[in-house]
Amino acid sequence: MTGRLYGVGLGPGDPELMTVKAARLIGEADVIAYHSARHGRSIARSVAEPYLREGQLEERLVYPVTTETTDHPGGYEGAIADFYELSAKKLAEHLDAGRDVVLLCEGDPFFYGSYMYMHERLAGRFEAEVVPGVTSVSAAASVLGRPLVQRDEVLTVLPGTLPAPELARRLADTEAAAVLKLGRTFGSVREALAESGKLDDAWYIERATWGQQRVEPFADVDPESVPYFSLALLPSPAYQSRVDGEPAVAPSAPAPAAGGEVVVVGLGPAGPEWLTPEASAELAAADHIVGYGPYVARVRQRAGQQRHASGNRVEADRAVEALQLAATGARVAVVSSGDPGVFAMASAVLEQVSAGNGAGARVRIVPGVTAAQAAASRVGAPLGHDYCVLSLSDRLKPWEIIERRLDAAGAADLVLALYNPASRTRVTQLADAREVLLRHRDPGTPVVVARDVGGPEEDIRVTTLGGLDPAAVDMRCLLIVGSSRTVAEEGPDGRSIVWTPRSYS
Repeated sequence: MTGRLYGVGLGPGDPELMTVKAARLIGEADVIAYHSARHGRSIARSVAEPYLREGQLEERLVYPVTTETTDHPGGYEGAIADFYELSAKKLAEHLDAGRDVVLLCEGDPFFYGSYMYMHERLAGRFEAEVVPGVTSVSAAASVLGRPLVQRDEVLTVLPGTLPAPELARRLADTEAAAVLKLGRTFGSVREALAESGKLDDAWYIERATWGQQRVEPFADVDPESVPYFSLALLPSPAYQSRVDGEPAVAPSAPAPAAGGEVVVVGLGPAGPEWLTPEASAELAAADHIVGYGPYVARVRQRAGQQRHASGNRVEADRAVEALQLAATGARVAVVSSGDPGVFAMASAVLEQVSAGNGAGARVRIVPGVTAAQAAASRVGAPLGHDYCVLSLSDRLKPWEIIERRLDAAGAADLVLALYNPASRTRVTQLADAREVLLRHRDPGTPVVVARDVGGPEEDIRVTTLGGLDPAAVDMRCLLIVGSSRTVAEEGPDGRSIVWTPRSYS
């Protein structure tokens, strides 16, 4: 007679959250096996300790590596594979001797559990049974005091070890989510939450149900304080919408045309105070909100309204999705920052209509305050005369065209509003643009560097074309480069006032 293998889920950490069956099997087992790091302490054993009995054999399975490096010829994966083989051999010896073995596992054995690696090596040779446990995700929702999902909402469970862009894509595509395995991945998870527009809705839960549990908004967490036993949670958005109350509906939006409608809505450069009443009405009336994750996150949730968030580089796919939804008879709002007709989604939607998508859906554009207007307002009136709006991004057009247009605008003595001046992958374009403009402009020409206008990190600086430091500019900045007539003066409060006279007399 051989022994029986049990993979026993211990739940999230509170011994009282263990199942009755798990407690019984732990007390009856001949051998209690558990994993530990090389320091010898085992969280699993500490959770199960109230149910252990005297005289039981204990088999400690010590990981050869955790976060440190290894000199194993197969690297980390090779060292862990050898460890699993050795651990399976140790447990097999007990099972062959007729001893029942309980292998302890935090949470649920088949939910990112360590037990599964023993199961795949031993279940074909010995009788094996898995006893489920309360997962860390369920425990986190309980200590947060908010439902995970309800009705038709989708819950997505993700490992924090995924690359940040992939995490962001998946987070943008779901209503509720849990991201596990934080610890060293905290920074990339935070980046993904911000990219998907979900950071302000995310909660950080550490050691749920333990004595030293910790719960706080994810955005407030110090990355240096994050252990492995923590997760990010995005609870039910519909529940939160009801708790917050229904948003007030602005003036009535026009009824949709037969076959549905796509309304491309400009949100302005920042918060709700930049939103026009017309835009607010369209957002409140929409059946679906479609857009880049951070922009969708700026739209207040309405019960019953479906949201379709996506990444930053899929404008065409986003437009097609909106038109397909409208083709079913729905009213769809596609959201853009600033004005949707300025380097934004209006062109992308109309381009897809021209390509034959949409099946007769009506398309309307609702304007918004542009980033250039917002930046100009902070310093005075630098756009008071003729000006040119130009994007320095060469993702959709070659740099040669950008340089030719910069040169022409510089020669024409136009004020320039420069969008997309830099990013993490575009670090040379602004310096090149500066050199092109210096062919036609005095180095003392005023330059406004406006960052996050209307947002919490707003920063407005006035410098000169000759003194402009490209390294101090990022993707969240907009630049206004004056003409030969633009004036920069110090105001009575010490701040710079920049304006371009309307007269050339």
